[in-house]
Amino acid sequence: MNYKLYIGNKNYSTWSMRPWVVMKHFGIPFDEKFVRFDNLDDKSAFKATVSSISKYGTVPILVDNDVVISDSLAICEYLAEKHPNLALWPIDTKKRANARSLVAKMHSGFSAIRRHLPMNIEAEFFEIGQIILRDHADVKNEISLVDELLSSFLNFNLPQSNYLFGEFTIADAFYAPMCLRLKNFGIKTSATLTNYINTICQTHSVKEWISEAMQEKDFIVVDEPYRLHR
Repeated sequence: MNYKLYIGNKNYSTWSMRPWVVMKHFGIPFDEKFVRFDNLDDKSAFKATVSSISKYGTVPILVDNDVVISDSLAICEYLAEKHPNLALWPIDTKKRANARSLVAKMHSGFSAIRRHLPMNIEAEFFEIGQIILRDHADVKNEISLVDELLSSFLNFNLPQSNYLFGEFTIADAFYAPMCLRLKNFGIKTSATLTNYINTICQTHSVKEWISEAMQEKDFIVVDEPYRLHR
């Protein structure tokens, strides 16, 4: 098996992070193919590169011989089917259904958080985070929903586990970028969610992604709405 995973910059790319973390966490070997963001214009180098691999023109992309999969969730579902022995989803039927529902919410929801609290692992925007909470009720409401949803599953597993469904799964990988957004913008959360954020940041696969993001030393203007330089 010779997987190739095409990703964008680790400092900014939440969607690239998710399948990368899953594959690292569960020991699924792959060749990492980095495609640097410049911009998303049709004539950009980034677009030209990824469009030559997948007609969707976005990262991440997983290539498995003649199979090309775009989209983080599609990639993770494919990996779960290819590696059923690894339990990428919870084994228990009820937990698996809940995990899929939670991931679906992350996959299609929280648009205000995405818009106003972009992932930027290298930076700390504590003051900006407070201004956003002051000025954007939709962000504040979505953060409350995130806290309520995640805490409801975390409290069920405590104190035996501080992952969403007992063991690390695709669901935890999907919420890892959310944890980093909240952390780097200094957003205050419940004790349960704060402990979860700390657990995620110390999970080996996430920790490795963070470490490599910190080493990029890159500055992508389109991904930096709050400052002029790194």
